[in-house]
Amino acid sequence: MYTFKEKLGLMSELIALAKADHVVSPAEYGFLLSIAGDLGIEEQRFLKLFDQPVKKESHGSQGERIVQFHRLVLLMNVDQELDEREVEKLYNLGLHMGIPPGAIQQVLMIMHQYPDKIVPPEVLLKIFKAHNN
Repeated sequence: MYTFKEKLGLMSELIALAKADHVVSPAEYGFLLSIAGDLGIEEQRFLKLFDQPVKKESHGSQGERIVQFHRLVLLMNVDQELDEREVEKLYNLGLHMGIPPGAIQQVLMIMHQYPDKIVPPEVLLKIFKAHNN
């Protein structure tokens, strides 16, 4: 379970990805706000993270990292606009989280095979399982 500060760090990471192309679309904002609500972060505190990000101190367990990576992939595709800066930011965030580079590349390649580029969780888990063996 995450501490409140860890939750703020997760949200800061997501916000950084949304801002990678210098535009946070209404779809991205709504998605971010929804995740903030799921994490128990009030809207006022959520808004402050855009200007005052909280550094993510720990990457959590492998399962928690996979969940966060999945959130990042969903966020990158929520506005239906694939920007190279977002792809690069996602890749770097994944590496920083300890996600195997091959797994990141595989997710980026196969996401185009799914409606709205939403990689099903079970497919994502198979990819990570293959790269961790």
